[in-house]
Amino acid sequence: MYLLTVLGNFLIVLLIRLDSRLHTPMYFFLTNLSLVDVSYATSIVPQMLVHFLAEHKVIPYASCAAQLFFSLALGGIEFVLLTVMAYDRYVAVCDPLRYSVIMHGGLCTRLAITSWVSGSINSLIHTTITFQLPMCTNRNIDHISCEILAVVRLACVDISSNEVTIMVSSIILLMTPFCLVLLSYIRIISTILKIQSTEGRKKAFHTCASHLTVVALCYGMAIFTYIQPRSNPSVLQEKLISLFYAILTPMLNPMIYSLRNKEVKGAWQKLLRNFSGLTSKLAA
Repeated sequence: MYLLTVLGNFLIVLLIRLDSRLHTPMYFFLTNLSLVDVSYATSIVPQMLVHFLAEHKVIPYASCAAQLFFSLALGGIEFVLLTVMAYDRYVAVCDPLRYSVIMHGGLCTRLAITSWVSGSINSLIHTTITFQLPMCTNRNIDHISCEILAVVRLACVDISSNEVTIMVSSIILLMTPFCLVLLSYIRIISTILKIQSTEGRKKAFHTCASHLTVVALCYGMAIFTYIQPRSNPSVLQEKLISLFYAILTPMLNPMIYSLRNKEVKGAWQKLLRNFSGLTSKLAA
């Protein structure tokens, strides 16, 4: 599955790079999302596989801190990117005549940089606070990776303030973007319902369907994990959600965007035709 994740996302990036028809803001952000997905899976899955196969399941202190930093950073980047992509879809559907003026190259670059910087800063703060806690003698992490909730539970002090910090951060970097996505889609759906032709409504809906599916997957699992009462946490539940988020979501994202998108499917067909023609010439 990890290899499929890497292959699928890199193929999406390559396809967007090679096909000039996909050089639009939507696919620029999709390129960033694919890179985030590959990086997120890479920050967790290889180490997890090593632990499954190794007799002594040990991770160095520095490696655990690095894994926590990158997983938190990339998760935060993804949530902000999905919000940016929702805004892109909002402009495309609700203000199509001014789309190219609003979503110009400079704005797209700034939005992408904002996504990467905000996720990284949030992660740096949490990683620093977490690894300043005094840890107990028992340092067995009951999780598939160095996940923040699992690491915080190893502390020998009251962690209620850390849990509050995690909750506040989740509201800022998770619920705020989620609400913005929700508002964007309320406006988008309202605009789609006003379109007179059935064909026009279908086209507008298909423009957003892939992104909406990915939003439901990513935000649904994250909210279920972090925005819930911490009085009686289910460790098994957290493990299953983290496993799904680390392996299946990055693998499914390129499939979702490919299968439900005519432009991407057309680009795939063009690439395959070119590859087939090249192999035929070489064989001749």
